[in-house]
Amino acid sequence: MAAVLKLLFTLFFFTSPIFVSSRTLTSKTTTLLDVQTSILKTKHVFVTSATKTTRAQSFSLQETTVAEPASSILTMELHSRPSAVKIKHTDYKSLTLSRLERDSVRVNSIITRLDLAVNGISSFDLKPIDTELQLTAEGLQGPIVSGTSQGSGEYFSRVGIGKPASPVYMVIDTGSDVNWIQCAPCADCYHQADPIFEPASSSSYSPLSCDTKQCQSLDVSACRNNTCLYEVSYGDGSYTVGDFVTETVTLGSASVDNVAIGCGHNNEGLFVGAAGLLGLGGGKLSFPSQINATSFSYCLVDRDSDSASTLEFNSGLLPNAVTAPLLRNREVDTFYYIGLMGISVGGELLPIPESVFNIDESGNGGMIIDSGTAVTRLQTVAYNALRDAFVNGTRDLPVSDEVALFDTCYDLSQRNSVEVPTLSFHFPGGRMLPLPAKNYLIPVDSDGTFCFAFAPTASALSIIGNVQQQGTRVGFDLANSLVGFEPEIC
Repeated sequence: MAAVLKLLFTLFFFTSPIFVSSRTLTSKTTTLLDVQTSILKTKHVFVTSATKTTRAQSFSLQETTVAEPASSILTMELHSRPSAVKIKHTDYKSLTLSRLERDSVRVNSIITRLDLAVNGISSFDLKPIDTELQLTAEGLQGPIVSGTSQGSGEYFSRVGIGKPASPVYMVIDTGSDVNWIQCAPCADCYHQADPIFEPASSSSYSPLSCDTKQCQSLDVSACRNNTCLYEVSYGDGSYTVGDFVTETVTLGSASVDNVAIGCGHNNEGLFVGAAGLLGLGGGKLSFPSQINATSFSYCLVDRDSDSASTLEFNSGLLPNAVTAPLLRNREVDTFYYIGLMGISVGGELLPIPESVFNIDESGNGGMIIDSGTAVTRLQTVAYNALRDAFVNGTRDLPVSDEVALFDTCYDLSQRNSVEVPTLSFHFPGGRMLPLPAKNYLIPVDSDGTFCFAFAPTASALSIIGNVQQQGTRVGFDLANSLVGFEPEIC
């Protein structure tokens, strides 16, 4: 009887569809982390800004109108935030803690938005528009930068708004749809790196009427003198309120006319130096949707780097890209969900139920890939399995105290390099994406403390963050519902 029970258990564990079987894979089991190079990069962030070349100074805005953007490959430059904006933090640990605090707020915002959508609430207007509010006193190219130096995990783009184009920094965000910038006159504007946009100086500025499809596509809107007012509220209490208009948007040498954007006269929040936001989400008002892009991709440079990379529209996936299904949630069209089968550590798949990564019938769960979230969040059962396997493979490394949301940290101050278990994502069809060690064991100070850059969440939703995406060309093939990953080509 014992033999029969053992056989039944074995058959169940290795054939049950709800588990990814724990078996050795034909992949590299360990990966080398260059400790000293990582530490040097944390110190490089604090090089005096006067010694850096400001990307904005070399930013060219040529008025070349793109008549049919969907038929053209449009490219914009991507580079790190420290190369353009003065650092406000005095040490790397304070910068890290600030970034993690903001990251947690963002994750809560995403979870709240999804929960409200699943429960039938179409918008979370935390600060509804007051229609009586006095809002006034009366190929596409441009730089994108990491927001690390301002305590943020977002990446930024150098974008031109209006005719003639006024260059400003804008957050690029796959978790948002509505594009917006701060506009003069300001009833309430936060500090930004560039001058506030002056609508009166642009010949292409045009308010939208209330009956336009763009206005009616907003989650939160109001009408005043037949002009459309918009509001976007974020989970941290940040918001932007103003006129919904069309403008010319210029990225590098190409421009697109009649892009619907918010011209915010009342703005509050943690947008850390950027003039506004360029939404790359899946909704009708996002930038890719408005230019009818068939695809877009980005390569996020190292968060502490001053090197450059690109954001591209309509270029398609690279031939050697590791692909995964691009899934959509019928309850909310903004987020990009990815079909994930499992995770392996050291060449062994973890025994995580596949249901952990799936969207259920009500719209809960699943895994999204997000440019604005820094640290990957996993359901607790998945995170615990991942962390325990990683800890088991790093028993020779000296441990350190927890840091903020990181519960697995090491003191590598005396090491030049370390060998750690390879961590890989697994997609349908046997496709596998191994991550470089620097994308999951990251420095949190300049003294040699490194932490395992994943975190648990009590939510059913999991998120692949930008720390794990760094150095990888991430492509969204919207026409064929695929996400592609091409490592180490930024």
